[in-house]
Amino acid sequence: MYVLKCDAIRQAIWDGLPQPISEQLTRALAKACADPVGATQPYGEDDGIMRTLVLPDVFAVIYLGHQTKTLHIYTIEYIS
Repeated sequence: MYVLKCDAIRQAIWDGLPQPISEQLTRALAKACADPVGATQPYGEDDGIMRTLVLPDVFAVIYLGHQTKTLHIYTIEYIS
């Protein structure tokens, strides 16, 4: 299990999403914490570290810290 890390800027973006979209992102990130490679897609070249989480209305780029077992949100993009 990976631990989710999110700075204040990304947290404000996440908090500002419409409620249904925020809930979708929350559930998807929980799955990514349990299985980060299986629940995400490569970001560009598959280096196993930079990954994307793609949902119908939002996507996130995440960084996997395999040694520290952390998942860092790099960016969140809302597609309206």
